[in-house]
Amino acid sequence: MTTFQDARAFLLRHRTDYDTAVRDFRWPDPVPFNWALDWFDAELAHNADSRDRAALWIVDAASGNETRLSFAELSRRSNQVANFLRGQGLKRGDHLLLLLGNVVPLWETMLAAMKLGVVVIPATTLLTADELRDRLDRGKAKAVVATQDQVAKFAGLGSDSLVRIVVSAAQPQDGWLPFEDAAKQSDAFTPDGPTKADDPMLLYFTSGTTAKPKLVRHSQRSYPVGHLSTMYWIGLQPGDIHLNISSPGWAKHAWSCFFAPWNAGATIFIANQPRFEAKGLLSIIGRCGVTTLCAPPTVWRMFIQEDLASFKVSLREVCGAGEPLNPEIIDQVQSAWGLTIRDGYGQTETTALAGNSPGQKVKVGSMGRPLPGYRVQVTDNDGRAAKEGEVTLLLGADRPAGLMQGYQGDDGRLIGTDGAIYRSGDVVFTDDDGYLTFVGRTDDVFKSSDYRISPFELESVLLEHDAVAEAAVVPSPDPIRLAIPKAYVLLVSGVERTPETALSIFQHLHARLAPFKRIRKIELVTELPKTISGKIRRVQLRRLEHEDNRSDALRGAEFREEEFPELQKVRTSG
Repeated sequence: MTTFQDARAFLLRHRTDYDTAVRDFRWPDPVPFNWALDWFDAELAHNADSRDRAALWIVDAASGNETRLSFAELSRRSNQVANFLRGQGLKRGDHLLLLLGNVVPLWETMLAAMKLGVVVIPATTLLTADELRDRLDRGKAKAVVATQDQVAKFAGLGSDSLVRIVVSAAQPQDGWLPFEDAAKQSDAFTPDGPTKADDPMLLYFTSGTTAKPKLVRHSQRSYPVGHLSTMYWIGLQPGDIHLNISSPGWAKHAWSCFFAPWNAGATIFIANQPRFEAKGLLSIIGRCGVTTLCAPPTVWRMFIQEDLASFKVSLREVCGAGEPLNPEIIDQVQSAWGLTIRDGYGQTETTALAGNSPGQKVKVGSMGRPLPGYRVQVTDNDGRAAKEGEVTLLLGADRPAGLMQGYQGDDGRLIGTDGAIYRSGDVVFTDDDGYLTFVGRTDDVFKSSDYRISPFELESVLLEHDAVAEAAVVPSPDPIRLAIPKAYVLLVSGVERTPETALSIFQHLHARLAPFKRIRKIELVTELPKTISGKIRRVQLRRLEHEDNRSDALRGAEFREEEFPELQKVRTSG
């Protein structure tokens, strides 16, 4: 029988031997297993090598205050929180809405809920009252744990039986229990019975770029055990100090601010800033000896605007996730630090399923190869193997431990993973070596003159221009070509939205893109629509183009390729 400990030790032992890891890795058997009790408490918190090591290290950039808690301390404190929640009537299978920022009670509550068998609904503190109502109603929450600044949002929300717990309230809140009362409870916890591998553990609301958010349900096995693949991709080792830049409430926070680091026995490092500031964060990374770093492309773009070489860091592994990385970011970090950013890929529905893991040859622009434990096929619309197609996971005997249980409907039933395959909705190109390169979402890729156009490819070229901070490419209706590529462009600070700027960008594109995929329109805007998790809402921009709505607040200064005689002189038909 393969245990969690066996599988973890195997991946650590072969952390730079991709071929062996993929060939011989086996997921632990789906036996009763409670990660918080059987791994965090029994191993990390009681092992002489790790019990006194910092499990969580939070630095407050504004005040300079720091909080460090060892594995043993967090074990005891989460036991107290578990007993406190049990005292409020919460039991196995109940749902709890977790609405906290990067504060210690977030980690204590997550561990406590796992020990109890309570299902957590992570939520971002940026949600509106209406969005919270949706999560309370469809998520069937019996309790909520929130900070004081969230309390007002709950006026009129939830039933009278909703258990309301507030963290760090400056004064008593009517109808809310102080989280700090948990400290009065015993630090010894006894579970009410064994935890089954398929017991539900997490309910995530997807970011909803195209429709009403779905409920993604994960089990006591899928995320805790499944994130062994994420540990492998990042290259985490015992004793590492790991910083992942992600907001609570989203799956990537659970990926790399909870399960993957603690699977490795590493320290989770958090730097809280009132407002993101690249220079200050880089200084903290150097001063605190951070060894592994994962950040989304938006953050890497801000980092490379600083003099990276002047920051002395202890980093060994640097990763990117959320959206594909652009080549110029990778080149600049390599030049400054001698480190290659390794891209990885997964979804809320999965753990890391593909990536450039340590020891692999990194192909710039690729998100790597399938990670240990994941059988990936690239398939066309008819389900046949293809060079370009949808990322598809084999189920049945090949089902990866890190795949969700399914999408939970309002009636509690699960759908989405009950067939022979799981279709991700993400389109990639695979080369002869098995490396996957992101093309786009199935609903983002479009055709122009019968050519398939990848928004990401064009956005990557746009971002190479010095004046471009962010960009989104969408189809704009065209009577001849069906659609033509159009770019909504956010400029870097100090650059004006002028015809001269647009011409410079067009000239840059002409020099780098084949005629059939050239961007024919550019709209210079002051903001791009984004989801709460920071992903650009291309669907909203597509709708603007389809409806030709010029009065929308998102509109900017539009420029057409044919307006510039300079471009006509060198233009090749396409």
